[in-house]
Amino acid sequence: MSRILLVDDDRALTDLLAEYLRREGFTVDVAHDGDTALTLLRHPSQRPDLLVLDVMMPGRDGLETLRELRLQHRLPVIMLSARGEPVDRVIGLELGADDYLSKPCLPRELLARVRAQLRRNAPAATGTVEVGVLRLLPGERRAYAADKELSLTGAEFMLLLALAQRTGELVDKASLTRLALGRELERFDRSVDVHISRLRHKLAEASEQSPRIESVRGAGYVLVAGATA
Repeated sequence: MSRILLVDDDRALTDLLAEYLRREGFTVDVAHDGDTALTLLRHPSQRPDLLVLDVMMPGRDGLETLRELRLQHRLPVIMLSARGEPVDRVIGLELGADDYLSKPCLPRELLARVRAQLRRNAPAATGTVEVGVLRLLPGERRAYAADKELSLTGAEFMLLLALAQRTGELVDKASLTRLALGRELERFDRSVDVHISRLRHKLAEASEQSPRIESVRGAGYVLVAGATA
């Protein structure tokens, strides 16, 4: 049974969402501020499989909480906020959120996002995938470039895996959104673009021989093998 930590200062909303998710078979813990959430994350016995995190909260807000969380944890994070402007989505994704859902939202829509993230973070049986100095271990959700481990979120790992399995092939954004985020591409959705930007930085920082992620304007992305050392 998967455990979800729901963090939002709107108590009526958390009661509604927690009850709904519990009826769907999840164990749900609730926190109403960032500090409480971070405290719960320090206890292995209470560590969730996924975090649903509101942006606007008193004290330590969701973005500050996410920034602190990503220093130690890789668990999938869905940002949930009434601030649905594109710039707010980008900030959350740049800080390491896996997905972003605007309020108000239907509980079943959140449920679909939760299930999609959990599926994509479940252990996989696929063997090692190698592209030049890049090595991906899907069963362990780990990635290495020139033997240096990359610190990736679940969405970043799935994006990189999707591209690595199709090295040299153009993969459109709609396909990448389905493969990495488990949902359909939305209008004006820049989630994949932000994740790709973070991946490029991490690959380049790890090794000059890392594969490159090249963009084809209006079409998608392609992973190109780096130079041989």
